[in-house]
Amino acid sequence: MKKPILSKHFQDRSPSAIRSAQILFSERKDKDNIRVINLSIGNISLPMYPAMKNRLKQLGKEIFSDGVIKYTPTVGSDIARKSFINILQASEIDTSNLFVNITDGGSSSMELMMLGTSGPSSTRPIMLLDPAYTNYIEFAKRLNISIITCNREIKNDGSFKNIDLKNIKNSIYKYNPSALVVIPYDNPSGQFISQKILEEIAKICVENNIWMVSDEAYRPLYYLKEYDESSIWKITDDVVPGILGRRISIESASKVWNACGLRIGGIITDNKNFHKKAVSEYTANLCANTLGQEVFGILAHESHENIRKWYNEQIIYYQSIFKHLKENLLKQIPGLIVTDPESAIYCIIDFKNICNKNFDAENFVKYCARQGKVKFGNLFYTILLAPMSGFYTKKNNGKTQLRLSIVESEDLMKKTPAILAKLYQDYTNTTE
Repeated sequence: MKKPILSKHFQDRSPSAIRSAQILFSERKDKDNIRVINLSIGNISLPMYPAMKNRLKQLGKEIFSDGVIKYTPTVGSDIARKSFINILQASEIDTSNLFVNITDGGSSSMELMMLGTSGPSSTRPIMLLDPAYTNYIEFAKRLNISIITCNREIKNDGSFKNIDLKNIKNSIYKYNPSALVVIPYDNPSGQFISQKILEEIAKICVENNIWMVSDEAYRPLYYLKEYDESSIWKITDDVVPGILGRRISIESASKVWNACGLRIGGIITDNKNFHKKAVSEYTANLCANTLGQEVFGILAHESHENIRKWYNEQIIYYQSIFKHLKENLLKQIPGLIVTDPESAIYCIIDFKNICNKNFDAENFVKYCARQGKVKFGNLFYTILLAPMSGFYTKKNNGKTQLRLSIVESEDLMKKTPAILAKLYQDYTNTTE
């Protein structure tokens, strides 16, 4: 008997680069005997902001003590929306003309943004800086929206080439995108986009009458003391006349607040009509996670002093981990290119100077997930990684590159260089 046929969309789908290794490892027969270090996805293993952690403990005793958990309004609860506003105000941002819609994680905000600026099967593409966060690429596939990119290259010293504003202008003129997406605290590159560059990009958006979208999920995790914090919301109409009413930011509780599993994001805009229609569109989703909104909502009452103190603690922690990771990766794997992140929680490694011509980082990821294991102490370990080919629109650009997420415990992050070096050695021995 014949069975129903999958849609062509489903038939063509494969897991995103950040989830593929985890799926492969879950199918492994000996997985119960392997300690996995999962660096493939930004799933932070550190405790939440203390007030949020305390709020989580209180919920069962307080507002949900009767066991009733209802929907919130589609736009989000007042307390959750005020939390995003308070966070912005802690960065000395004028929030008087901003509109907030709470979503199930920043990813839902990305899709909502694409629906609002371009629309399904639109003739106008979305513009990204390559390499770009995979979910923008994946949502574009879902919505049948074209992606155009301006490439950024990794130099041998591990830094990224500066953003080419002329290239951006030329691409906009050629392809007429509906929106340009920037990530000031960039995932996956770790590049920091200064306020000055953001303002130059804003001028280009105004000149070409397109939406300017800023993914600020990692604000203010940056490690360059000579720069001030950057944000799309710090661009004034005096500096960039005409910028008002064309800005959208993607926000999240996942990263800076260490609350990935709450699935709380936000889409913020200074365009009232965009906001109104975004809420209308999101009614199909009903609302974001009610429990998550209540936990995140505690930030509405936090002092700006406490918020800034938390930021500084996170920055110091990540700086320390990055320093140890880079130093020891270079010791364990001489000739490896390791980026020196300026922001966010990721670094990129590139094997191009030491690997053979047939090396494919995606195949190495599969090896680590399916069969790779290294004995360290009394335990066997493997590492899950994200192939950078999934972050580029042209896969060959990332053929020898991997993204590492700084998300596991400090102890596991310090074990990573030695374990990764042995996995690479074992993989090389099996493929040569």
